[in-house]
Amino acid sequence: MAYGRFYEEFEVGQVIKHWPGRTITEADDTWFSLVCQNDSPLHIDENYSQKYTQHGQRLTNGILVFSIAVGQSVKDLSGRAIANLGYDKLMHHAPVFHGDTIYSESTVTAKREASKGDRGLVTTETSVFNQDGTKVMSYLKTVLVPMKHHETMGEGKLPFDE
Repeated sequence: MAYGRFYEEFEVGQVIKHWPGRTITEADDTWFSLVCQNDSPLHIDENYSQKYTQHGQRLTNGILVFSIAVGQSVKDLSGRAIANLGYDKLMHHAPVFHGDTIYSESTVTAKREASKGDRGLVTTETSVFNQDGTKVMSYLKTVLVPMKHHETMGEGKLPFDE
């Protein structure tokens, strides 16, 4: 499959499994938390987490998990996007720890043509699982994607269509 999909290639109820998974390291989490200025000891202080939290270890920053899951879906959902229109109902279902591998899949929940006639809106629900199959996160995403006859790059093709 080409990078991303046209509007016509989405069907309500369609399940799209994103691959590959991604193992989250301690360095990923520490750097991400500090770059985002989230200095919660839950993410960066092992001593604190061992002594004072219910899990006895640091939790991976949930926004890092979200960012990776969104990235996993790009080639399947929004690789051709005209615009990402929004994310909704982000839910954390279970903790993610350093060394966990996350996988994601998206179900097309709605689609409708836009008034312009050469594009459409597609809404998906993405579920994120760890290596044991435990659902750790879910969210909705709406993306504006072109129809096959949409004009891009002057001739209706993208560089990766060659």
